[in-house]
Amino acid sequence: MLKTIDQSPPASLRRKLRQRIARRDAFLLPGAANALTARIAEDLGYEAVYLTGAGFTNMQLGMPDLGLLSVTELAEAAARISDVTSISLVVDIDTGFGNALNVYRTVHLLERAGAAALQIEDQIFPKKCGHFSGKGVVPLPEMLSKIHAALDARRDEDTLIIARTDARAVEGFDRALERAHAMTEAGADVIFVEAPESADELRRIGQLPAPQLVNVVMGGKTPMLPREDLAEMGFSIALYANAALQAMVLAAQEVLGSLRDVGSLANAEDRLASFSERQRIVGKPAFDALEARYKGA
Repeated sequence: MLKTIDQSPPASLRRKLRQRIARRDAFLLPGAANALTARIAEDLGYEAVYLTGAGFTNMQLGMPDLGLLSVTELAEAAARISDVTSISLVVDIDTGFGNALNVYRTVHLLERAGAAALQIEDQIFPKKCGHFSGKGVVPLPEMLSKIHAALDARRDEDTLIIARTDARAVEGFDRALERAHAMTEAGADVIFVEAPESADELRRIGQLPAPQLVNVVMGGKTPMLPREDLAEMGFSIALYANAALQAMVLAAQEVLGSLRDVGSLANAEDRLASFSERQRIVGKPAFDALEARYKGA
């Protein structure tokens, strides 16, 4: 049953996610840029959702993924998702919104908002989408200091710290692997080498000692391999950060385009969720039950 306003204990969701990642079977992690998308993912049986910085920026700000959102905006979005779902929440905190001290505060804010895992990357600020060109990375010691700050800041030892490197596009694949090893030694729980460009590179990443995340992007630089292949390679997580967002963009374009051309929804009704389904997804029946209960109190 979809939640109304009750919240599962964050600690239990963090433990569950840590245990899930340890299986290394490339479990599917969909992106959710808002609470509605997170509800849909939970209703479909997903075990966790990923609050994507790119998706949030695109959907909530109507802007590109160029490091334009603030930590307070992100924390508010995370809290909204946590309030209405009972699955683990992974949050993309980009570069941590500053130096190691900023990372420390960011971890506090997002843990309080219900995050089970936090992903931090080694790009220079302002960062760019991992599959954009023209990226830059900070010196490795600076990134390691951020990882140490994130680990120190977490109040729950089961909160996962996911360390991402974008060095593949900047310094080459071998240097990216060197950074991945250094991040593992620094204590990161999960490693994320962004934008590998071949199946061979994916295979080598999957052999690294720490659990690994692969970001599968439609139109991106990484081969879109089946989950079974990624699991065989050793990946723990197969992230589809913006699949739902891209689907929503296309659906809105098609339905609104038809409405513009026809002057009604006559040619688009089969593309719309029913009124009752929309109310079910947002939990209206549960709120109706609460309303009836309190009326009789």
